Amino acid sequence: MEELNVGLGDRSYPILIGSSLLLKSAEHLSRVSFPRRVALISNETVAPLYEGEVRKSLEDAGYNVTTILLPDGEAYKTLASLEIIYDALIKENFDRSTGLIALGGGVIGDIVGFAAATYLRGIPFAQIPTTLLAQVDSSVGGKTAVNHPLGKNLIGAFYQPQIVLIDVATLKTLPARELSAGLAEVVKYGVIKDRSFFDWLVQQGEDLLNLSSETLIAAVKRSCQIKANVVEVDEKESSIRAILNYGHTFGHAVEMLSGYGNYRHGEAVAIGMVAAADISRRLGRCSSQDVEAVRDLLVSFHLPVLPPSFPLDDYLHAMGRDKKVQEGRLRLVLNCGLGDCSIETVAEPDRLFGDLLEHWPVTGVA
Repeated sequence: MEELNVGLGDRSYPILIGSSLLLKSAEHLSRVSFPRRVALISNETVAPLYEGEVRKSLEDAGYNVTTILLPDGEAYKTLASLEIIYDALIKENFDRSTGLIALGGGVIGDIVGFAAATYLRGIPFAQIPTTLLAQVDSSVGGKTAVNHPLGKNLIGAFYQPQIVLIDVATLKTLPARELSAGLAEVVKYGVIKDRSFFDWLVQQGEDLLNLSSETLIAAVKRSCQIKANVVEVDEKESSIRAILNYGHTFGHAVEMLSGYGNYRHGEAVAIGMVAAADISRRLGRCSSQDVEAVRDLLVSFHLPVLPPSFPLDDYLHAMGRDKKVQEGRLRLVLNCGLGDCSIETVAEPDRLFGDLLEHWPVTGVA
């Protein structure tokens, strides 16, 4: 088992990474003095696979466990799903001495984290992410949220978990499309922060797709370490943390315009990363070879790299609601070569994205 730490003073917490860790869920939660009465919250897809395993570990150790199930999918990352959690907690008389456990992908993690942040003004929660995307990104760093029909993740809070328990064995039941979606976020870390990691991904791509435990643990550990380092400096995204949104501005627009769930989050981010790389090239921040390297690695992981065909004005309108907009001006994360990046205010997004879409092949709407 590998262990990292997110250093945030009295809100610091461990990230445990390994294989078959769910069998000892109770032991790991006990390390951080997690409450003994818990709500184990999952969805209708993940629960049949792993809820019983986690519940047994907890109950054998004397935990009192209530299970709450939500529908599966990005389309259910809503206030309505949040209400399902609140209703169950209130009916079961959960108080401030209780805790929540998120067992599932990024949607479950985000909803449960927001529920924990807001129920009784805040109770503890733990992350047990079961998708690669959640393991390398959304489970770490304390961003919690639900979507609004007019924009993604617009309703939420920064609220840190007490522990993140990452079991890469759960990836063996992950559909291939979801594995690829998670690899998009892994590639992101190499592009923005670590050229050697990017090159390692090129070399280890086949092992990752073949679910080699050793390779997966190494990829997850490096991804989480990069994210933890950034979060420790800028927990609430007032400065450097925004670099973690590389590819997300255009990617979130793809998700929203296509209807949440038609593109997986990682798929949309892959499209957004190629867009960001191409704009970086146009602004002289990287070379054509760098753009091709990003595109080729994403394609090798079976990810889409072409945008759905929506009008420029629709894309601009969607990006205008992005959380990185300041005083009405769009800011983009741009890669500087490979392994470094910058955050820049875009003076003429209509011209930049207009040129991009005009010369960039598009797909039909997914």
